Amino acid sequence: MAEGGGSRPDAGTGADAGTGHTDTGPGGSGIPGRRRAEPGSHRAGPRGDGGAPPGGHRRGGPRGRKKPVSRRRRAVKWIAIGVGVAVLGTAGAAFGYYEYLAGKIQKGERVSGKSTVAKAKANADGTSAMNILIIGSDNRDDPADAALGGAKDATGERADVVMIAHLSADRSNMSVVSIPRDTRVRIPECTDPKTHHVYAPTEDIINASLNRGGAGCTLATVQNLTKVYIDHWMMIRFSGVVKMAEVVGGVEVCVEQPVWDHPTPRAPGTSHLLLKKAGKQTVTDPKMALAWLRARHPFMDDAGRAKAQHMYMNSLIRKLRGESLFTSPGKLNKIATAAMSAFVVSEEIGTPKKLYDLGMQLKTVPPDRITMLTMPHDADPENRGAHYVPSKDADTVWSLLRNDTPMDANGKPHGSGTPTASPTPSGPPAAAPATVPVTVVNGTAGSAASGSPAVPGRAGDIADALKAAGYTQAGYDRTAAPSPATTVTYPSSGGAQAKADATAVAGVLKIPVSDVKASADVGHITLVIGADWRTGTDFAATAPKAGGVPKSAQAVNGAEEGCMPVYWPYVYHGK
Repeated sequence: MAEGGGSRPDAGTGADAGTGHTDTGPGGSGIPGRRRAEPGSHRAGPRGDGGAPPGGHRRGGPRGRKKPVSRRRRAVKWIAIGVGVAVLGTAGAAFGYYEYLAGKIQKGERVSGKSTVAKAKANADGTSAMNILIIGSDNRDDPADAALGGAKDATGERADVVMIAHLSADRSNMSVVSIPRDTRVRIPECTDPKTHHVYAPTEDIINASLNRGGAGCTLATVQNLTKVYIDHWMMIRFSGVVKMAEVVGGVEVCVEQPVWDHPTPRAPGTSHLLLKKAGKQTVTDPKMALAWLRARHPFMDDAGRAKAQHMYMNSLIRKLRGESLFTSPGKLNKIATAAMSAFVVSEEIGTPKKLYDLGMQLKTVPPDRITMLTMPHDADPENRGAHYVPSKDADTVWSLLRNDTPMDANGKPHGSGTPTASPTPSGPPAAAPATVPVTVVNGTAGSAASGSPAVPGRAGDIADALKAAGYTQAGYDRTAAPSPATTVTYPSSGGAQAKADATAVAGVLKIPVSDVKASADVGHITLVIGADWRTGTDFAATAPKAGGVPKSAQAVNGAEEGCMPVYWPYVYHGK
């Protein structure tokens, strides 16, 4: 299904002042009650048995119903992501093997859901940022995948992991943003590419999108959530990924204390992670690598587990980049074969040559310019024990991605990351401001699911700024319409003239031309003030700068080699 045809952001209740919205999230990472006990302490744990750490959401259901299957899925997903990104990033030497594996590449439609997000314009050098959606599937229909664990009667397919890998337009830096699988979102109308069944739009957790139209539906859902255009997707199968973990060999990890993830009466589920010594060590057993990635309780909560997973992924990437793993034809053949059996890709990159080109672009990014982070999130007001919603800080992360602003601060200063309005497009000149009607909409609440309040009077303030600039027909809509991103839309029927007029409006407020889009759903120019612009009248002045990642995103730099602290009940003391 082609992109387009979607409606404007869902209108919230209340007037322009944002009435009717309340800030229901607890703030921070959305992991309530997190605290760390001192190692060696013998006091009882927060749940009365010393076994289960406090706080943390149990993905896939409320607290007290955690199933081993979900931990296994998360384990495999992270091996998939780490190896997938790393293999692509070092794939230059593998081209010959990809040729003979061409027939093994599995592919599907890029997008199968409704989305109006358009690709950003190229920079002065003619290149654009690239965004790749990485999906970990928990499909149990395949016997090899089912053998890894999970309910035998499970049907359908879920997106166990959803991540956006962003490669900057100048190819100098990369960021990988994880969206928790239990984040409640709006899933658009999607059409299953195989059965052609049309699924009506709904509100559900994001992992359900994969079963409502395939990876292309998940892509559309992510685009609508972030307002970030996704160029390609890669979906990872479990069984092939485990084989890849065996092929690449050991990966270095580090713990501050010896660790043993053992069952307790309150937390019977366990990863069985056992590292008998503290400090840096290489995990060579694939099963223990799975255990590292599954382990939650030893690292306190889901946030701690995510940090451990990020460290593992960074270590894996450093290994593949730093060692000559592709000089041996036999090893190269094994890696390529495992990769092709593990991945399904969107059709536009489904050839050896295109995968090779993609790998060569990723290969240029040094580890200290790679940033791993998690979407900032709050507990879902409708289901605090199991689900999340994006927090206010998530809007900052999406703005960094949309504006191609580096997540790290390690690059050379060159003005990158400060969006400016692009030159007037070729075509007719813009009409006189006084003749151009503009409607301003308050979307500062961010998203319908977040429950955050809109900034009172925001649309009226921007309409006044436009009037001061000569747009005397500027007005505002008193109905708020939550949106994470600021956009300027013009009627598609208006053609080049409407585009020129909309670009001129964007220029007055320093909004990038990449945020100017055509729409069949507006009768004249409509400016939606998103959650990424809550103050001021100069969009560029308030946009996040390089390295401006919120602390709640728990960013990890690719060059970091830290050690994981261990929650005291899981410190190994020997037998």
